[in-house]
Amino acid sequence: MRRDGKLFGTPALPDIYRKTPLDTLPFPFIGGETITALRRQLLAMERSGALKNRRIGSLAVSGDQLRKTIEILLQWQHTYPSGVYNHLEAWQIRGEDKRGNVLFTGYFTPVVPVRDKPDGTFSHPIYQRPRNWEGPYPTRREIETEKALAGLGLELAYAKDPLDVYFMQLQGSGFVEYATGKKKYLAYDGTNRHPFRSIESFIRNHPDGADAILSPQGMRRFFQENHHLRDSLLHRNPSNIFFSAADKAPEGAAGVPLTGLVSIAVDPRYIPYGACLLAAFPEYDPASKTVEHRYILAIAQDTGGAIRGPGHV
Repeated sequence: MRRDGKLFGTPALPDIYRKTPLDTLPFPFIGGETITALRRQLLAMERSGALKNRRIGSLAVSGDQLRKTIEILLQWQHTYPSGVYNHLEAWQIRGEDKRGNVLFTGYFTPVVPVRDKPDGTFSHPIYQRPRNWEGPYPTRREIETEKALAGLGLELAYAKDPLDVYFMQLQGSGFVEYATGKKKYLAYDGTNRHPFRSIESFIRNHPDGADAILSPQGMRRFFQENHHLRDSLLHRNPSNIFFSAADKAPEGAAGVPLTGLVSIAVDPRYIPYGACLLAAFPEYDPASKTVEHRYILAIAQDTGGAIRGPGHV
């Protein structure tokens, strides 16, 4: 096992999915938040009716299979499902390296201080999506520097720091908090259809960013120390996320309320919404070295601009 959790010597997988003996995989205890997420997903499936059948590589997937999988797992709630392999099949996804290694990254629901009107401090707009736009959408630089969307009445609120807006776009949704303490939830409402490019890689390759810690806190420190680089690096990512005001709790792109540490974002071209995933999740020591893997149960209920392909969730 490598330091980052990848396994050495795993064979190449010829297709996107490969059938795997489920009785060799240790199932985690099904309780707490896992039960909540399973019930939410089942309720959403019952409301939406039959899901479209599809094929991903050699694997045929039907909405009925996804629903029955959740029903079977709920029969083992508050237990370790020791006999579940008699009722379910497991299919391993090949990952980005085609050897079964999948990258996990975490995301959260940020809270961004805002004002409803711009002033000298709060001047960075958070936009809703233009509904009758003709031609290609503008890039992030054109939106922020050339004010391509100004004057169209699309501003939902105004943030103090464009990095706050960037992080909310990166997470796909967030809360905005006004000076009165009132909070409003802004949900994902599509992109400008330009490719996502991670600014973390640009920071890492910059001479002043070689030693930067690329967590949200580390990136804030980097830009505080290198304020002159902020706009040029942010604009290296042409993708821009739009938002819409919502009254309900944070939902994923599948229309299901998200459950912490269970809901995951996927590329739905490779992992269908509502799919239950058994994942070997890396455990780290204080030096950020992987010491073991523990199996977790996750449910595909969201997507994101940076989540592309079969190797990133």
